Amino acid sequence: MNDLSEYTLRVAQQARAASRELALVSGERRNHWLRQAAAGLRKATSTLVQENARDLEAAPGYGLNAAAIDRLRLTEGGIEKLASALEEVAALPDPLGGIIDSNARPNGLLVTRVRVPLGVVFFIYESRPNVTADAASLCVKSGNAVILRGGKEALHSNLAIYRVLAETLAECGLPVHAVQLVETTDRGAVGHFLKMPQYIDVTIPRGGKSLIERVMDEAKMPVIKHYDGVCHVYVDASADVQMAVDILINSKCHRPGVCNAAESLLVHADAAFRFLPAAGAALQARGVEVRGDERIRQAWPFAKPATDADYRTEYLDLILSARVVDSIDEAINHIADYGSHHTETIITNDLAASRKFTAAVDSSAVMVNASTRFNDGGELGLGAEIGISTDKFHARGPCGLIELTSYKYVVHGDGQIRM
Repeated sequence: MNDLSEYTLRVAQQARAASRELALVSGERRNHWLRQAAAGLRKATSTLVQENARDLEAAPGYGLNAAAIDRLRLTEGGIEKLASALEEVAALPDPLGGIIDSNARPNGLLVTRVRVPLGVVFFIYESRPNVTADAASLCVKSGNAVILRGGKEALHSNLAIYRVLAETLAECGLPVHAVQLVETTDRGAVGHFLKMPQYIDVTIPRGGKSLIERVMDEAKMPVIKHYDGVCHVYVDASADVQMAVDILINSKCHRPGVCNAAESLLVHADAAFRFLPAAGAALQARGVEVRGDERIRQAWPFAKPATDADYRTEYLDLILSARVVDSIDEAINHIADYGSHHTETIITNDLAASRKFTAAVDSSAVMVNASTRFNDGGELGLGAEIGISTDKFHARGPCGLIELTSYKYVVHGDGQIRM
């Protein structure tokens, strides 16, 4: 057995043992750790910023673009948001132990379904050190042990955050291996963990498509994931022009490098003459490159011709594909053909159109007159999120506390035997 396999086996075994301990820890104690961890992050702000600066200095050498460097950056304000997010998770209801439903059988048995942790989560992510604290907080709050495997580009930042989390776990009397960070950058470690279903209950990858595909190819346990975020803004015939422009700009430009940013614009032909002049000026003012069909390019001479591949692309940059459609049905069909089941929004003043769109579009989140950027655990009231799933089993959309739990049947009797 080589050193890497020994290391990964030890981490997985420690996580399994910690998950069993953590299942018996009260919600009050888990919340106390979250508050202490938040205080620890605030106290360590200068150290965290210093360690993050090491990662930022090395970022160009890893080929990170401006959007990726933005995701990597930790500021004092960002660390305060990290700490506040942990406190917000502490304030959420305890997801464990609640009775989902119950019924009394004719023979006197009381059958209940009770919410329980998944067990051990292997979480793989890239670039974003804030996710280290988010994922740990959600997993421990929901009674799960977590193995964190961040990208090499954020190693110093992740280690600094992890040390705070580990120290406060020990101080609060929680199992110290409830949160573990994989400290080797050897990509082979991931392959070892993915082949340990006896210790790891679920893997959650959060990163580029190549990472997701590798995990799906190699994992021996269930995976919660999404591949792409090809998100659409559809401007319906009855849309309010200013509202549509504001939503488009926010969806595309607020943070173009995230998965819920809009990548494609669909405009109903009956709204095009009202909407396109104002939208084009707004997009140009923000430096957005547009790739459009013939009708888009007639209205926007600055647009480049769009290929079929452009409509399937998650740019994660200030690039937008665009098309004029002749009906809401054409828009729905386009989304079905080119989308990734992530997030879509319709801007409309027609109730029937909004109902048709929300019923027909098969995505993890469908918005009406709101930015695609709201497909986010915090914005939807879940607290922090560990990722967004475009699967239908076991979770869909932002994965918060409830999505990190399962259930078991607990049956109470008074001596019944089956005849």
